[in-house]
Amino acid sequence: MSAIFNFQSQLTIILLFIYTCAYIRLLASNFLDGNKTGLLGVFWKCARIGEQKSPSVAVCCIAMAFSILFIQ
Repeated sequence: MSAIFNFQSQLTIILLFIYTCAYIRLLASNFLDGNKTGLLGVFWKCARIGEQKSPSVAVCCIAMAFSILFIQ
């Protein structure tokens, strides 16, 4: 039994993770701003990517949604 790697699923998870971290930072910035290192630092870094690169993240989310809805 071999595992099948699905790049589109991995991309979906990464984009949703970045978008969710940015949204959590918008609602409760104290939760992520105090933890810039360690395991919770990953959430802070993803939130920063989502904030600073929000137009490109939004375009990727729209392209992903279009691909899921109309191509598959």
